[in-house]
Amino acid sequence: MLKLEHQTLNDRAYGALKQELISGGFSPGQTLVIRKLAETFGISTTPIREALQRLVAERLLEMQNNRSIIVPLLSVPAFEELTQIRIAVEGLAGEMAALRMSESGLVEIQTTLAGMQRAIEAGDARTYLSLNEAFHFAIYQHAGAPILLNMIRDLWGRVGPYLKLLMQADRYIPLSNDAHRRIVAALEQRNGPAVRISLEQDIAVAAAVLSENLRMTA
Repeated sequence: MLKLEHQTLNDRAYGALKQELISGGFSPGQTLVIRKLAETFGISTTPIREALQRLVAERLLEMQNNRSIIVPLLSVPAFEELTQIRIAVEGLAGEMAALRMSESGLVEIQTTLAGMQRAIEAGDARTYLSLNEAFHFAIYQHAGAPILLNMIRDLWGRVGPYLKLLMQADRYIPLSNDAHRRIVAALEQRNGPAVRISLEQDIAVAAAVLSENLRMTA
């Protein structure tokens, strides 16, 4: 985690904490300690407290009866509902992006995909997950739909803490880049419907692995 500059601290603290949720920096059920977070980011406790309260109001975090704040634990039905919503909105964003993708944007995505493959071959789960996030959001940003992009970020804020579990699933790792390669091929052809289908498949395959894990631990 990077130290935050002392500038618009409330918004910066909120943005940094939300990004940690999206990137899987926090774990499901983890208790977030205000003082420890303030020390990590190098700021006072007040903007951290206010940022946490904002995330609780958005239901990205959960306040317990004892006033402690935790990363929510998802039930299987809640996770499956989130998956259905992600498939709809991320598929739409991908289809829109295919028609707006710049050449430089396509090169960036191709390069990211190559990095993801190297991470798989090296067994580097952390790098893979970071690049996976970069891969998806590089596509969605080209949709030219800021409201849709914010919706996707909120959805990832809910499922992000679970994504690290994917790289612990032996049956998922060999498949983890298959849909990504199809997405890139469809983007190269500017084929929006094909991008959408491949994104939907990517989300569905990963979600099936995570849903099974949730069932086992329920």
